[in-house]
Amino acid sequence: MKLSTHSDRKYQGTTDLIASLHFSSLRIDRRRLKPGHHKPGVCQCHELVFVLAGRTYALQSANGMTHRNFIRPGISCVCPAGTFEKASGTTSPLESLHIYLPPDLIERSAAADYDVDPAKAELSYTGALEDPKLYGIAMAFREALGQPMEPAERLYLDGMQAALAAYLIEKYSVDRWVRSGRLPDLDGDRLERVIDYIEAHFADDIGLAELAAQASVSEYHLGRLFRATIGVPPHRYVNFRRVQEAQKWLEKSRLPMPEIASMTGFASSAGFARVFRNLTGLSPRAYRAVRHG
Repeated sequence: MKLSTHSDRKYQGTTDLIASLHFSSLRIDRRRLKPGHHKPGVCQCHELVFVLAGRTYALQSANGMTHRNFIRPGISCVCPAGTFEKASGTTSPLESLHIYLPPDLIERSAAADYDVDPAKAELSYTGALEDPKLYGIAMAFREALGQPMEPAERLYLDGMQAALAAYLIEKYSVDRWVRSGRLPDLDGDRLERVIDYIEAHFADDIGLAELAAQASVSEYHLGRLFRATIGVPPHRYVNFRRVQEAQKWLEKSRLPMPEIASMTGFASSAGFARVFRNLTGLSPRAYRAVRHG
């Protein structure tokens, strides 16, 4: 089931949808906004807007606040879930990236990553933010648009989503929270459980939540700790294991490429070839030719 958002209602007739990626816990849209006002209403989920191209005056009105700002590429806006947005719009065309997050994501992150009462975790309604780190996280999401979605890319997006939620709480909650000095660690036993799970399931569509459950830490902490311990983020390690397994099949069999791709966890031959070349410097066919002499 895909994440339910307010995007179609809010932007009906006032934007052109350029590209979209839609999952059960995430939606990413690239839109071309036309001048004028968008439809008022309640934000069903957290909406983050990032200006990609164009310069314009923008109006945002909600929660007793009205923002009138000149916005340009690099600017971000945050509209929390449950906000009744009375008015919003621009005076000139604009191209923007919209990221929609589940209403309960912030509360879950507050409890797991900050040990904060979820009832107290509330994002601020903000406009015209100049935050290079937040914008940089958004551009990483942008790269997923228009790309074939391999299982490891889903794992990557899970990690980015967890990092984004934690950053929003730290920087843009109504009462800003500071990280606790007490952070979990990824000891030998926890790491072994995560690695064992990857070994048993690397050909499947693994989610970050499943790996985090093996280590009994949050998704955000798993991503950080795994990288600190292993040296690469979880999605890259999973891809590395898939390519290792594919190399074995390329060396010992004459199975067709689509079959090897499917057996080793890739959703398509094109995705298999792209990841294989990135990690080995050779296409799967070239690797097979070299190994078979």
